[in-house]
Amino acid sequence: MFKPKAKKPVVYSALEVANICGVVNQTAINWIRNNYLKGFKTPGGQFRVYPEDLVEFMEKRNMRIPTELMDQCERKAVVLPHTVLIVDDDRSLNNVISQFLLKQDSTMQVYQAFDGFEAGSQMVQKQPRCVILDLDLPGIDGLKLCRRIKESDAFGKPYILVATALEDPEMERQCIELGVSHFFHKPLNLPDISNAINELFELDAN
Repeated sequence: MFKPKAKKPVVYSALEVANICGVVNQTAINWIRNNYLKGFKTPGGQFRVYPEDLVEFMEKRNMRIPTELMDQCERKAVVLPHTVLIVDDDRSLNNVISQFLLKQDSTMQVYQAFDGFEAGSQMVQKQPRCVILDLDLPGIDGLKLCRRIKESDAFGKPYILVATALEDPEMERQCIELGVSHFFHKPLNLPDISNAINELFELDAN
């Protein structure tokens, strides 16, 4: 599926793999030993992984792939996973949004979180490409959460679509300044959200 650009292939050590994937060195070694991640041993007994094999491994697990890693590979086809995380403590609305998006695109992978703690965990583990974020979550400053998502590499720098019942023009202005892609007011127009997500996915494909 991939082939190296350079005549002399670039390879990564287990430690470099661990750093790219945000895990400890032993976890990367276990992936290779258990044949989850394709790798090989050097004459000195050290594990090495080709970039194209690491990309394939990360894509299968919906992990966010750094640009630097992608630059080491020449892709025959670019197919980024359409992944969305819905963060809203209103379970009924969260489920409605999820069902609507899946109805529009059955290939989309939709994850759900109902509080800030769960949202952070899902973003680190799943690395969704888009996050639909309710700013009015219990015990959480919505603006600070937006800033953290945009600034931290741990979350994969996803697109953020805010969906909130708050009527605060100043908050909306600050969200846009932070890099929020879209700002939606409740009650939501679900087709508008779906269209906005599709437009963002198209940006990735181009």
